[in-house]
Amino acid sequence: MRRDLLEILRCPVCRGELRLTEADPRSEEVLNGRLDCPRCAQSYPIRDGIPDLLPPEPVPPTRG
Repeated sequence: MRRDLLEILRCPVCRGELRLTEADPRSEEVLNGRLDCPRCAQSYPIRDGIPDLLPPEPVPPTRG
């Protein structure tokens, strides 16, 4: 993932800005790490340079 994408990426849950936590901050490309949303506390992994920005699956309601 290119670092300049952080300017346009937003949290798919709340549309908040994402913060990058990565394994190797010296590299120009982000290969592994995590995008965190401080607004709603969601985290999205980055693996092999690909951010996984799928929102978490909703928990089905319990019947009772």
